[in-house]
Amino acid sequence: MLNKLRPALGRVLTPIGRGVARTGVTPNTITVVGTAGTVAGALVFFPRENYFWGTLVITAFVLFDMLDGAVARVTGRSSRFGAFLDSTMDRVADAAIFAGLMAGLSRDGQDGLASVALYCLVAGVVVSYAKARAEGLGYTCNVGIAERSERLIIALVAAGLHGLGVPYVLTFALWLLAVLSTVTVGQRFATVYKQANARPAEPPAQPPAQPSAQSPAQPPAGPGRASGPAAPEPSAEPAEVDEERHAPGRRA
Repeated sequence: MLNKLRPALGRVLTPIGRGVARTGVTPNTITVVGTAGTVAGALVFFPRENYFWGTLVITAFVLFDMLDGAVARVTGRSSRFGAFLDSTMDRVADAAIFAGLMAGLSRDGQDGLASVALYCLVAGVVVSYAKARAEGLGYTCNVGIAERSERLIIALVAAGLHGLGVPYVLTFALWLLAVLSTVTVGQRFATVYKQANARPAEPPAQPPAQPSAQSPAQPPAGPGRASGPAAPEPSAEPAEVDEERHAPGRRA
């Protein structure tokens, strides 16, 4: 849903990315540093139930990580490996956030809600994998009411408010994410299923022709070819040369 805001967000981030690019920082460095900071913030603060400060640290590094695309565009360093690295690091960061929430809730004795956080972690991975696998097979799968941006905003806002003492907000947010992620997986399955059924069925592969057990027939005599005995083949040995006739200075 928030993908519609990407063009406007790109116009905002491009000038910032141009300034960051002057420092010589590469897009891949931004990706790795942003992910490392997010993982550290989630696994250091959330398990200790410092949800507010953890949310601030994670948000700062998530915003920093958003600059990798802008820097890649202004420097011309966009690459397929960079896209692969960015997507992979996003999965690592998302897993760390929900793992940190799960650890903090378990420490607080809320094992049931911790299980919901675990479900959100798994469902988020399935949402991302379904799209990646569909696109790898040649389908389009840009659907879903809860893509990564929506899930991240809901989780971080709820965690921050929970850290400020707002009751039930984290419980509501995790249950909401569980439902929305499940619906998104269903939407992507349905989209790919429709595309798969809309394609014409491929014809079955023909089995290779089996060689005949009978000996091959002799080819018919073509025009100008005698039907009698075959002419003797020329000898493979070189013809003898009369060295005396072909000696230098002599005439034939």
